[in-house]
Amino acid sequence: MIKVFNLIGGTIGAINRFITMFGITVGVALAFVNVVARYVFDYSLTWASELTVYLFLWGMFFGAAYCFKIDGHISIGLLVENVSKKLAKYIMLFTRIVTFSYLSVVAYYGYQYLMFVIELDEMSIDLEIPMWIPYLVIPVSFGFGAYRVAEHIVSLIGTPAEEIRIKSETEELMDDAQIKKVVEEANRKTGGML
Repeated sequence: MIKVFNLIGGTIGAINRFITMFGITVGVALAFVNVVARYVFDYSLTWASELTVYLFLWGMFFGAAYCFKIDGHISIGLLVENVSKKLAKYIMLFTRIVTFSYLSVVAYYGYQYLMFVIELDEMSIDLEIPMWIPYLVIPVSFGFGAYRVAEHIVSLIGTPAEEIRIKSETEELMDDAQIKKVVEEANRKTGGML
């Protein structure tokens, strides 16, 4: 059973990373090409602006879903840093349940809206594609985010309170500084080959 969840988690992670990377990279490249075409050649790709917006939306939404995997969203750790480990675990569990509920509700109503848009057979103006394609980002990315938060909830429930590691902002900055030192040292020793 754990292999199935690892496979699902790995697949969702790969999809999130690919769509994020593709959406942002292609969106930036397309916006650059359109600006050059407009100002250098006095020609504009009329569909490029709309596609750029959709690419950025997909990239950002899937990037946000990926951040739930690495616990990379902004959080206020001041409260959990200053209470007992057991109370901190309950607070963390509560916040993750609220987050899971929110993401699930948005994914559900995003799906409902998607079905409505499919029923209307709405088309985009410039690209002339069905609007359900851009709107698909809402239920899928929020569903992926909800799955990731559910993984954290299960992990948190199974972890004894004493083993939960709560990092302060200072500790996170120190970890980043230590990583930079290791990379700098490796680059120095390898002549920048790393």
